This record gives sequence, structure tokens and C-alpha cells, in this order.
Amino acid sequence: MIMQVNCPTCQKPVEWVATSEFRPFCCERCKLIDLGEWASGERVIPGEDASPQESQPKGYEFD
Repeated sequence: MIMQVNCPTCQKPVEWVATSEFRPFCCERCKLIDLGEWASGERVIPGEDASPQESQPKGYEFD
């Protein structure tokens, strides 16, 4: 049985198989639309912003 998912951008059914080049997207266009939404900040993962010092590895202090 082949599993199908909906394209996150346009909701078109996509077969989840190794030959589906853009899975979970139906095509390159939908993949690039999604990437643009993440890059512009339209899509985000909810949570608190980390302060610059929290995101630095230990031993790398900045003034």
C-alpha cells in the first residue's frame, strides 16, 4: 500500500515514495513557496526567543 500525504502548500495528494522528488511537496514551486514563508518569518516554530548569550557555546564570550 502506498501512503499519500497532502502537499503542505496546496493540499494536493502526494505519494510518499522514494521517487517523489519533492515530497512532502507536490512540486518544486510548492517547495519554494514554503521555503520563502520560513525565510520571511511567516512560518515559525512557537517558543521564546533565545538571548544571544544563551545561543553561544560555552567558552565563546562576546562583549
